[in-house]
Amino acid sequence: MQETRQNRIARMLQKELAEIFQSQTRMMRGVMVSVTRTKVSPDLGICTAYLSIFPSERAQELMDNINKNEKSIRYELGTRIRNQVRIIPELRFFIDDSLDYIEHIDQLLGK
Repeated sequence: MQETRQNRIARMLQKELAEIFQSQTRMMRGVMVSVTRTKVSPDLGICTAYLSIFPSERAQELMDNINKNEKSIRYELGTRIRNQVRIIPELRFFIDDSLDYIEHIDQLLGK
């Protein structure tokens, strides 16, 4: 039962974070940030979000910027989901580099 609630909250957070990043990166031409996966702790207090950033050359620069603005992202998330959850979870962001890894494997297989 608890796991079902965690999954439902994780999907909701993924959707809302994706909309937040989409609206913020709309001003930056040539940059796309997508939320590939979210995990929520059992007490719903911590949300771990995995971000896929294009172009991957600017990934570290954008992650530093996202981590600096974590409080404002959490505030905006809170205004969007305040009626659905009791506690707005603490956000942790990580780079999801699985697409780069797949591309690297394809290049190696092509040789």
